[in-house]
Amino acid sequence: MSTPRRVAAFDFDGTLTRRDTLVPFLARLYGRRRLLAAAAGVGPPWRLEAEVHRRDHAKAQLLRRLTKGDDPGRVDAAGRRYAEHLEGLLVPAMRERVEAHRQAGHELVAVSASLAAYLGPLLGERLGFDAVIAVELAVGPDGRHSGEMARPNVRGPQKEVRLREWLAATGPHDAVEIWAYGNSSGDAELLAMADHATLLAGRGTPALAPLG
Repeated sequence: MSTPRRVAAFDFDGTLTRRDTLVPFLARLYGRRRLLAAAAGVGPPWRLEAEVHRRDHAKAQLLRRLTKGDDPGRVDAAGRRYAEHLEGLLVPAMRERVEAHRQAGHELVAVSASLAAYLGPLLGERLGFDAVIAVELAVGPDGRHSGEMARPNVRGPQKEVRLREWLAATGPHDAVEIWAYGNSSGDAELLAMADHATLLAGRGTPALAPLG
């Protein structure tokens, strides 16, 4: 019997970090005043991060208002700069967990509703993840961002869909042992498909079982 693939799948916001990262990135990229103007109708400013995190429609609306017509190169460059900032905000215990999976020979994959513009440079390049499944911004025929997400938001059922697609595209997927880490209801399907699921809660140091 062949040895199964071993894959460790991580959510990002609230799992590898202690907070959401999308709204702060948009504030850096477009300025707080423009961000708040674009957020009109999405939710009150003091709940903007929660609304965007929990509601796909709110997120799509905000991204459409801000990114439509923008230069992809500018967004990508801003994402790289933001990745440098985010590296210092990773939860130390979770960064150690990533390294433990790496040392065990497990494939590392991020499955996140955050933007690939900064998760790719941070996790794919700086932390050496094998794959980063995240939100890509669509580009129109004019070479500018269309304001839409290239695919549905990577949240809830889409986390399972996208991870299964990646598994099927990258190697044997009929015998896979999966570890998964998440922190919210948006990770439920990802955690449900795992052999070893960890739901993180609170802001203290996470209690993590030893890798089996």
